[in-house]
Amino acid sequence: MPPRLLRASDPELQPRSDLAHAVRLLEAYAPSDPAQRAERDKVLAFCAEHADALHRSCLSGHLTASALLVDHAGQRALLTLHRKLGKWLQLGGHCDGDANLPAVALRESLEESGIEDLAVDPRPIDVDVHVIPAYRDVPEHLHLDTSYLVRAPQGATPVKSDESHELAWFTAQDVERLDLEPSLRRLFRAAGLAHR
Repeated sequence: MPPRLLRASDPELQPRSDLAHAVRLLEAYAPSDPAQRAERDKVLAFCAEHADALHRSCLSGHLTASALLVDHAGQRALLTLHRKLGKWLQLGGHCDGDANLPAVALRESLEESGIEDLAVDPRPIDVDVHVIPAYRDVPEHLHLDTSYLVRAPQGATPVKSDESHELAWFTAQDVERLDLEPSLRRLFRAAGLAHR
C-alpha cells in the first residue's frame, strides 16, 4: 500500500498535549520484528511510569520523534552531523509537550533541514531507546524515539541549522561504507533505502 503522506497543515497533525495520544500511536505500531516490538514495549512501559514523559523535565528520559528525510526520488536520505553528539544522525528532536509524534518528526525535519513543503507518513517505521550522554548541566538520560518517513519535494535544497555541523544526502551505498550507528542502518532498511 502506498504511504499516506500528510503535510503540516493537515488537521491530523495538530499538536496534542495528552500523553495518551502518543501511547495510542505506539500501541498501533505492530512490527513483525521481535526486537522492534521489544523497543516499542519499553517506550510504553516508560510512559506508564512517567506522566511527564513528553517533557525534558523528566530527567531520566523523555519521548522524542525523528525522521528519515528522503529526497523526492526516494534514493537518498538527508542526515545531520549533530553538533552536540558529533555523529551522523537522522533529523529529529524533543517532543516538548506535543504527543503527536509524526507532527513532531515533521516539525523537526523542517527546522533542521530548512526544506519547505515536507510530507510525513504517519505510520512509524522504527522505535529506538538509547542513552544520551551527560552534556553541561543535563545528566545522562534516555531518548525514547519513534521514527517516521518524511518526503522532500523535488529540487529541495537543505539549509544547515545551528544544531548541525553539516547536512548531507546519503545513499544506501554510502551507508554501507560508513561507520554509522546500527540504529541508523536499521532505519535505512525500514525505509527501503538499504539492502536487507
